[in-house]
Amino acid sequence: MTGRIILFSIVFSALCFLGYGQENWELKSKKEGISIFTRIFPDSRFKAVKVECELEATLSQLVAVILDVNTGAQWVYSTKSSVLLKQVSPSELYYYSEVNIPWPISNRDFIAQLKVVQDARTRVVTVNGPTLPNYLPVKKDIVRVAQAEGKWVITPTAKNHINVEYTLRMDPGGNIPPWLINLFATKGPYESFKNLKIQIRKPAYANAHLPFITD
Repeated sequence: MTGRIILFSIVFSALCFLGYGQENWELKSKKEGISIFTRIFPDSRFKAVKVECELEATLSQLVAVILDVNTGAQWVYSTKSSVLLKQVSPSELYYYSEVNIPWPISNRDFIAQLKVVQDARTRVVTVNGPTLPNYLPVKKDIVRVAQAEGKWVITPTAKNHINVEYTLRMDPGGNIPPWLINLFATKGPYESFKNLKIQIRKPAYANAHLPFITD
């Protein structure tokens, strides 16, 4: 039962490269500068989740962390593996990730596309991350996450300060009761964003300057 209880929070966290919507969100948790909201959409049995926080960082630093998918297991909660599949351009890629779920629940995996765009006037950066369930064959004993819609919206607020909004709608797949998953929708996102605050301060990202981002 413990594995079932934490399934959604783990899968959500591992999809943390991926978001949605603006209205009717209900605040569920606020600590250490990380606010987590949920809401129900009419076409889904599962709660959508939104995370908001302020970071002392540049746009390039956060985008560099998000696009560095091979290091996802270092900060995205319960990620077993995260591997770059294809680098389309400096601002677009495809990657694969497996999510570690406690026994007896099967691990989940997903393939996602990440594409970064910036508004030339406002400098707001958007990272879209749709899943591509048929990009690779399904693996034995791993449940493929077939439906997910994700988005990061990163807004510069002052020098070296950004506002981050991350939203996600998804269906983790399998025969897990939605009411049980919905009870535990905040733990994984909180842990991932707490880790993100540490990850973004690592030397690898300290001097990040991306050619497609205006800081």
